[in-house]
Amino acid sequence: MKILVGVKRVVDYAVKVRVQKSTIDLNSVKMSLNPFCEIAVEEAVRFKEAKHAEEVVAVSIGPKQCTETLRTALAMGCDRGIHILTDQRTDYMQLQPYAIAQLFQKVVEKEQSDLVLLGKQGIDSDCGQTGPMLAGFLGWPQVTFAANIARTDGGIEVERETDEGTETIQIPELPAVVTCDLRLNEPRYATLPNIMKAKKKPVETMNIEDFEVDLEPHNEVLEVMEPPPRKEGIMVRDVDELLDKLRNEANVIP
Repeated sequence: MKILVGVKRVVDYAVKVRVQKSTIDLNSVKMSLNPFCEIAVEEAVRFKEAKHAEEVVAVSIGPKQCTETLRTALAMGCDRGIHILTDQRTDYMQLQPYAIAQLFQKVVEKEQSDLVLLGKQGIDSDCGQTGPMLAGFLGWPQVTFAANIARTDGGIEVERETDEGTETIQIPELPAVVTCDLRLNEPRYATLPNIMKAKKKPVETMNIEDFEVDLEPHNEVLEVMEPPPRKEGIMVRDVDELLDKLRNEANVIP
């Protein structure tokens, strides 16, 4: 089985973003591997370690700096990388999930992958659309928000997160697309020897124009605004005063 895993370069989760000219300022901002993509990489590598997969291929779309993100995935255990080179922003400002899913479709068909693992969403745009769209373009079964993935005879069994708990989905035969949620696993830290080995692993660079995909955004972001500053809190003397303020000032209890 060959697994293809998506790897997105995003603003680091610990960074406080800056809004400038109705967009997010990316200049001199620390970028890193999307946390949900990191979970997908970890699950793919675990499948390979369990002898369920022969090869894990990491794919990233973005500027030349994406090779650093790919090297992180390679250091975690992926076998090789594919970099689709573009200067367009991938945080929904320019390149959007509809085009990204079509690009992934081309790569999946070329690689003849059996299983595609993606993060459930990117923490920059929070769309969560690429996985379902990719499954639709490929005509493959899909499971979103995976909390556990188990190999079965010819297929997979996936426990997925729902608003009311979890449910189990059986996919009797591969191929399939799965998007990975937070509880699926805890990603490993790349060791120094593996980081050095990752520098020698192959990364194929492809120009986005060669895919002949319509890259025009279908939606336009009109404005990006910072959230209003949080109001200063107050100290209350006792429970009675707290209840009085919740009832008469905040109006959150009858």
